[in-house]
Amino acid sequence: MPEIHSRNWSMHLMELVRGVNSSLFIASPFITRWPLEQVARVLNAQSRLLHTHILTNLFNGSDGTGSLNVDALVEFSEHVGPTTVSHLPSLHAKVYIADNHAAIISSANLTTGGLRENLEYGVLLRDEETVKRIRKDFEDFALLGCSVPRAILVNYANDIRQLQQDYRTMEDSASREARAKLTKGLAQSQVTLLKARARGKTTNGILMNTILFLLERNGPLLTEDLHPCIQAIHPDICDDAIDRVIDGVHFGKRWKHYVRNAQQGLKRRGQIELCSDGRWHLLR
Repeated sequence: MPEIHSRNWSMHLMELVRGVNSSLFIASPFITRWPLEQVARVLNAQSRLLHTHILTNLFNGSDGTGSLNVDALVEFSEHVGPTTVSHLPSLHAKVYIADNHAAIISSANLTTGGLRENLEYGVLLRDEETVKRIRKDFEDFALLGCSVPRAILVNYANDIRQLQQDYRTMEDSASREARAKLTKGLAQSQVTLLKARARGKTTNGILMNTILFLLERNGPLLTEDLHPCIQAIHPDICDDAIDRVIDGVHFGKRWKHYVRNAQQGLKRRGQIELCSDGRWHLLR
């Protein structure tokens, strides 16, 4: 039976972190400094080498609210032992997993508000088969996004620091120049993350993996049903307002064309087929 946690949420999370033997997985679209420092403190108190995988939406760092502290992520990766930071723009889930033996599924982000101030709710699961399934699902989610190398994360943190200064300037001044500078900075910070998305990948490869992912979880789908699902997972790649190529990966208006290419590529490989019902079926 799952344990229900609606109070002392911070205490329950730290108990889960203390129980980690080798690997902690955190999925949270918003992350701030104080709770990340608490996690680091508990992990550093362990006598064994632990790996941490953090899945988040790094675009949230550029919204000026401070609800995703990229500097804190950089510092965490520096002071806690092996850390992977992955970026997935469509992430909304909040899940915390200790090895394969315990997982918390919660409404709470890894933020000060989520741990100390807000009314949050969550369940702690200890059934090993269930936890393994949850971990596999979120590792698959991470593969839909991209792992962000530390050097790119540091560069992005520098971009965000400048953006925050630009936000303060804009609040003090309604000038056209200040707004233009902020707009340019936002665009540049997104390019930093798009380059991370493009690293070692192709548009075709990203979309092929996504089509397989969707058909495996949802069953046969029409192309017109696949389109909104793919766009929801990759809003940065499937952006109808732009048309650009970054490091060989296409971002923008022609994304449906690339979905069609990916479908045909998977069909040629014998991984999917278009059946008489008009739906794409996954071939086992």
